[in-house]
Amino acid sequence: MKYALSFLILNLCSYTFLIAAEPVTTLIRQKWDPVQAGNQVMECLVTVTGKEVKGAHDAEMVLTGNRAYIVAEVNDTRAGESAGWPEIYCALSIVNLKTLTLEKVIPFARSEQVFQNATLPVGACFVPRILQLNKHTLRCYFASEQPGKRQAQTWYRDFNLQTQSFADTIHKAKVKTAAGTFEMQPRYFHADAASQGFEKKAKDFGLYLFDSFKEFDGQTYVAINNFPGKQNALAKVNPDGDTFEIIGHYNEPQSVALSESAVNRLPDGSWMAICRNDGGKRNYYFTTSPDGRTWSVGKQLPFVSDGTNSKPTFDRFGDTYYLGWQEATKVDGVTRSVFNIDISRDGKNWERKYRFETPHSFQYPTFCEYDGAIWLAVTQGDHSPSRKERIMFGKLEDSGASHSKVDRKQ
Repeated sequence: MKYALSFLILNLCSYTFLIAAEPVTTLIRQKWDPVQAGNQVMECLVTVTGKEVKGAHDAEMVLTGNRAYIVAEVNDTRAGESAGWPEIYCALSIVNLKTLTLEKVIPFARSEQVFQNATLPVGACFVPRILQLNKHTLRCYFASEQPGKRQAQTWYRDFNLQTQSFADTIHKAKVKTAAGTFEMQPRYFHADAASQGFEKKAKDFGLYLFDSFKEFDGQTYVAINNFPGKQNALAKVNPDGDTFEIIGHYNEPQSVALSESAVNRLPDGSWMAICRNDGGKRNYYFTTSPDGRTWSVGKQLPFVSDGTNSKPTFDRFGDTYYLGWQEATKVDGVTRSVFNIDISRDGKNWERKYRFETPHSFQYPTFCEYDGAIWLAVTQGDHSPSRKERIMFGKLEDSGASHSKVDRKQ
């Protein structure tokens, strides 16, 4: 039974106090334990990188046809990753969603690889992303870079779902700015931001499609960034999936070091982004925009505290937002070993749903909804300081599980 007011009578030292308390509306059911929920998820994760892989990081995925198609940057020589390691290549893992078995791993881009129409230069193939273009095609993007030697370039290679094979060709992605359409290289991204008052120095590498692709009103968007340049923007993807149009930059305040953002639309149609911060205490910053073009000066918000410099996530499944962020707390001294997921219906009031605590780390997760469930891929490791050794995959929850509006009397 619901009441507008509830009353709690306390008898202390022979005095009686009558306290009125409003019921609290919550999305989390009673006795929900975020740590236990996180542990249960981690217990069921499976490794989706090849046995030869020593270092792995930064996965993204598309789920279709009862399979997960997961791209990641990997290498076979050492744990961790760096844009300066030319041995890093991009691979696609194919996982059966019914059995959670790894069916195949297909490397698709590596330094000096020869294709029918082009040969990649020396350099790491870095930060892959994946987008389903149509019923039969997955497009896999990656950055080819060699810091200090040349401009990085974002390329793409298509995967045919019918033949389960990659095309023999690769193609250069493009970036569209106020000055025109160019090959997708850091210099053009920087010049567009600089024309709007961005003062940080240009970098010749680090331009990435960072956030998961998201669709609003029939249009696909993605947050892009330059990590070493501490530069961020919202971009719109053209229908052909080969050009990224810069809609609006968000880099303020420039006194901090913002990058690696995740974006979403709020119920009123405005935008919000959560940004990694590599300066000061490293807690996350938030910025908002009415139209995706003009953004507020970023600030920290009270519902995210004690965050640290790592990739955030910001998804909406059904009518519920999922905000993921790395906490500075360390398990057994391991960095990126605590990751929180908070949920909300309005983007303002948040409740803790999952808390992942593990000495294997829980970093750079990505989430995807498919066929009545929410799935995740995440970077973990055992021994190296960075814990970037493998990509794990599994189910987060059935869609809508464990949360609905409940009025609790407090």
